[in-house]
Amino acid sequence: MDYQVLVLDLDGTLTNSKKEITPATLEALIDIQKMGKKVVLASGRPTRGVVPLARQLHLSDYGSYILSFNGARITDCRSGEVMYNRCLPKDALPDVFRLASAFARDGADILTYTEDHIISGIHPNRYTQLESRINHMPVLERSDFLSAIPPQANKLLATGEPEVISRMKDAMAQHFRSYLSIYCSDPFFLEIMPRGVDKAHALVKLLGSIGLSTEQMICCGDGYNDITMIETAGLGVAMANAQPPVLDSADYITKSNDEDGVLHVINTFMRRS
Repeated sequence: MDYQVLVLDLDGTLTNSKKEITPATLEALIDIQKMGKKVVLASGRPTRGVVPLARQLHLSDYGSYILSFNGARITDCRSGEVMYNRCLPKDALPDVFRLASAFARDGADILTYTEDHIISGIHPNRYTQLESRINHMPVLERSDFLSAIPPQANKLLATGEPEVISRMKDAMAQHFRSYLSIYCSDPFFLEIMPRGVDKAHALVKLLGSIGLSTEQMICCGDGYNDITMIETAGLGVAMANAQPPVLDSADYITKSNDEDGVLHVINTFMRRS
C-alpha cells in the first residue's frame, strides 16, 4: 500500500519521555512531507498545546494538519482554517459540572480551556498540573466555572486518581448515555466530548475532504483514545509502550517512544524503495 497520510498521537508516541521529538524523527517527518505525504498531529490537547510541535515539523509549509481536542477540531496548518469544529451542547454543561463536583472530596478536578488558559472548576490536583505542563498553559481557578466555559467549548477534561476517574466515568456514562461521548485518554484523564466525536470520526472527515481513503492512512498511538483511529487506519500501529488494549487493537507494534518508534514506522512503511 502506498501510504499517503501519517497520523501521530503526541505524548507517548511522537515525543519521548522528555516530551521531545528526536532529531532523527524530526528529519524523517519533514522528509516524507517533502515527498508529498501529509502528517496529522492527533491529540487530546487543545490546539494551542499542539502548535509548538506543528511548528517544529513545519506543517504549515507542507499543508499538513492538526487534529485537536480528541478530534473535535481540525485545523489546516497552511491556511489556518478550522476545517471541522464540534462543540459541547450547552444544556449538558451544568450536569457535567454537578457530577464532577460530586467527586471533589476525592480530589477530582474539572477543566475547560480558553485560548490562553486552562480553567479549573474545583481545585487543581497533580493531574491538572500535568495537563498544564504538557500544554504550556497556566491554570486559573474559577469559582464561577460554568460562566468561565467558552461559548464554543470543544471538550471538558476531568482529572484525578485513576480509581476516582473510573467511578466518575461510570456515573457520567450512565447519566449522559449517547448524548455525550465519555472516555479516558489516560487512567487519570476523563474526556467529556460531543456525541460521536473521537479521533477516528474526525480523520474520516479529513480524509474525505482531501480525497484520500482510510486504507492510505497509518495511525500511531499509545493511549485509550487512540484505539478508534488505530482500528480505522489502513495500518494501525501501537507503540511498544502502549496500554494493553491499544496493543490488542493494532495491526503492527513498533518500537517504544524512547526508541524512535515513529521513525521505525516511517522507514518500514513510507520510505521503502
